[in-house]
Amino acid sequence: MNDVKKGSAKLLNAWAFYDWANSVYTLTIASSIFPIFYSALFLTEIKKVVAFGYEFKSTALITFVTAFTFMVVAVLSPILSGIADYVGNKKNFMKFFCYLGSAGCIGLYWFSLDRIHLSLLFYFMGLIGYWGSLVFYNSYLPDIAFEEQQDKISAKGFAMGYIGSVLLLVINLVMVMSQDEGAEKMQMMRYSFITVGIWWALFSQYSFKILPKGTSSGHKVTKEVLFNGLKELKGVWGQLKLDLRLKRYLYAFFVFSMAVQTIMLVAVYFGEEEIDWGSDEAKTTGLIVSILVIQIVAIVGAILTSRASSKYGNIKALIVTNFIWMSLCVYAYFMQSPVQFYIAAGLVGLVMGGIQSLARSTYSKFLPETEDTTSFFSFYDVAEKIGIVIGMLIYGFIDQITGSMRNSILFLVLFFLLGIVLLFRVPKHRVV
Repeated sequence: MNDVKKGSAKLLNAWAFYDWANSVYTLTIASSIFPIFYSALFLTEIKKVVAFGYEFKSTALITFVTAFTFMVVAVLSPILSGIADYVGNKKNFMKFFCYLGSAGCIGLYWFSLDRIHLSLLFYFMGLIGYWGSLVFYNSYLPDIAFEEQQDKISAKGFAMGYIGSVLLLVINLVMVMSQDEGAEKMQMMRYSFITVGIWWALFSQYSFKILPKGTSSGHKVTKEVLFNGLKELKGVWGQLKLDLRLKRYLYAFFVFSMAVQTIMLVAVYFGEEEIDWGSDEAKTTGLIVSILVIQIVAIVGAILTSRASSKYGNIKALIVTNFIWMSLCVYAYFMQSPVQFYIAAGLVGLVMGGIQSLARSTYSKFLPETEDTTSFFSFYDVAEKIGIVIGMLIYGFIDQITGSMRNSILFLVLFFLLGIVLLFRVPKHRVV
């Protein structure tokens, strides 16, 4: 173990600082610059691309690849969690996925339609690297912080990640908007991918220097250890079936989270393709500004949702939030102008942070008395990832078949409606 003591400020800050390092991926690559760059590669009105022997609509292809990546993540997460629980040197695993993701981001510099398969591999590497490193990063929390410190330091990590990612996005925005020509703007976007990879790998070094190797269990990776996480998930499912309230809540969460996560992943692609911006420059600026609006408003939304849940209860607050999301889908189907998109971005931000934080805290409150909370949250995370896979596949399929993302976004209304119905069926008190 590292000589830095558990609960010390130095150790806690080093852990939280990894959020500063890796959050730039989610904002620049997953949510803003890369989606704009990817869409700009298709200069014609007919946005088609041939990959894996088939012709895809451009937005459908990236949706399918994202869905496949999350499927891999869903399978790997419990396996990696099992390894993290039993192997003493979890830091090496965290480093591996950090550098894999960083390399994937840098590789996006060479993303092109002529090298579509290699390009998609770099995209895949970035996504796998981000989520893979998070498995080990999250598993460090009980090792570095005492129970009474965990909520505070977790929130600090989120805040540091938000500040760092917004800072780099603003720098990238200045880089892109400093150019007048489309080709130069595209080149600056390519440079922004490199900045993300370097930022991620560089700033993670402080965390890697201070964080301990792990729990020093001394276990080696055996077949039993490898599949221990999957066995734990099976055990959790057995316990869930005996708890009616928790089981019904998970059903509702699975359905509405599927729609929420899908919208968050495709929002920029939708705005790029379906909104009339007037010019490419206005489009680039408008989309990035929209992402910044979402990030800022999300903090306010999380606070308001937390207050609402304290006053009216978690389930009622979730029902209202789901209704707002459902209304947003209908609104998105009809919106045409940039102003309408900005309004939608503000509303998405308002309910995005709230529904994510409230969904997780509600699950935590509903858990039975157990010391094995790690396994229950591993189940929660896997359910969320599988939901993303299903949501993205359905969204991509409708987009591919009908040729319009508007039809896909309207279809998500059904998931929010079903989520509301299922939330109404959650008992007020624990029933076993």
